[in-house]
Amino acid sequence: MDIKRHIPNIVTLLNLFSGCIAVVFAVYGNFVAAVIFVFLGIFFDFFDGLLARKLNVQSALGIQLDSLADLVTSGVVPGIIMFKLISFTVDAPDYSTYSDGWNSIFHWQGFKLSILPLMGFLIPMASAYRLAKFNLDEDQQTYFKGLPVPANTLMILSLPLILEYQNNDIMNAIIINKWFLIGLTLLSCYLLNSNLKLFALKFKDYGFKNNAIRYIFLMMSLVMLIVLQFAAIPLIIGLYIILSLLDKKNIY
Repeated sequence: MDIKRHIPNIVTLLNLFSGCIAVVFAVYGNFVAAVIFVFLGIFFDFFDGLLARKLNVQSALGIQLDSLADLVTSGVVPGIIMFKLISFTVDAPDYSTYSDGWNSIFHWQGFKLSILPLMGFLIPMASAYRLAKFNLDEDQQTYFKGLPVPANTLMILSLPLILEYQNNDIMNAIIINKWFLIGLTLLSCYLLNSNLKLFALKFKDYGFKNNAIRYIFLMMSLVMLIVLQFAAIPLIIGLYIILSLLDKKNIY
């Protein structure tokens, strides 16, 4: 039995395991712990592909398994967090009456559920569609078509971190606004499945000339993180998209 070929898949399953733990924490509203396990899952996600290439054991099974793990860690978890954030923003509904509005209540065997927060689950749906397309697209080797799922996850997960650690009234007011959250949800779903061509952080060599856009992005991102902390993450995603649009010739 060749143990070597199973090593990358074991690391991928650790990504999935981390995602499952993050789901539990997210459901119970412990967003910080959920984010920690998502970051751990993304760490495993980075190294499974690296190990597969180094050990020369890439496989079709590994590709599919990787996407299934990513769907939980980088799809379901941000969807749950967005569901919980939108739930915090809606006015407390009157459960004794029925409404046809956006915040109407679904009753089933004594369980009461506000409808509007369910829009958060558009994120795992869009993530699943994006991952399936990625597996079938042979062109996305040196660039990404649409926002990568882990990048979208970081953008969503930055919101509870900003609320928890930065304590800025202006930022808090923006984030705890249902229309902002719904708009961000729809925007993220669009970006995931758009035809925008975005550069990948893959270095064929380490010369500045061929990797100028990558070095500029990394340096600007580092400065933004130091100055703005977690609030820098959505801005870094925007910077990533803008730099990609401005420097298309170096993407391919």
